[in-house]
Amino acid sequence: MKVACIQMNVRYGKVEENFANAEKWLRKAAAQGAEIAVLPEMWNTGYALKDLPKLADDKGQRTQQFLSELSQQLQLHIVGGSVATAQNEHYYNTMYVYDNTGQQQSSYDKAHLFRLMDEHLYLTAGEGTPNRFDLGNIEAGAVICYDIRFPEWLRTQALLGAKVLFVSAQWPTARVDHWKVLLQARAIENQCFVIAVNRISHKVENFNGYSMVIGPWGEILWTGNDTEEMAIIDVPFEQVDEVRNRIPVYEDRRPEIYTEVVKD
Repeated sequence: MKVACIQMNVRYGKVEENFANAEKWLRKAAAQGAEIAVLPEMWNTGYALKDLPKLADDKGQRTQQFLSELSQQLQLHIVGGSVATAQNEHYYNTMYVYDNTGQQQSSYDKAHLFRLMDEHLYLTAGEGTPNRFDLGNIEAGAVICYDIRFPEWLRTQALLGAKVLFVSAQWPTARVDHWKVLLQARAIENQCFVIAVNRISHKVENFNGYSMVIGPWGEILWTGNDTEEMAIIDVPFEQVDEVRNRIPVYEDRRPEIYTEVVKD
């Protein structure tokens, strides 16, 4: 299945510009034959957290309508990255996923908030429901950025049947080496594809792209550069069953001995 990784240039606080840019890239993805398109994290506002009262999408209504209409019109599955939303006097980092008929397949609020970017001061963490969904016959899960540092959270989705884990991110350039290693580790340990889309910014030193597609053996199928771009990768999702049969990690798990250490 052909997957478009849209490594957008997200404009800080420029909601109208960002919606227009996302639409441009989604239309381009469909025109080039993509069947699934993936957007980065917080693409509607960037990390303009102090301005969320005036910028956040109220109950996510605009984003949901935007993704629903485009996915149906373009007959394109869309993993909608994430956007800043306002719900009941709280602000969330929210991902919406739509299938190619315009039907919403999931809604997920980021579970792990990143303190180094002050997310915990402005955003509310999600309730922690695993983001598992199907796109056609593809069993998938998805997380947002900092979530990838919590392997048990991604394993939860894999145990629920996900054969691909989508990651939408605004991962800083300063820790790009962590980004690469963590993504490969999540693919290898879960024996699944990882499709990770990071943003870039007009300040290249802040968010430098390097989006990635990684196979279930940990092999890197594609890496983005440090500019705004889109790549369409033909992903052989059927390989997951082969890998899991070769090394039966899931059958050899012993969850009864995996206990959490509790400190006094």
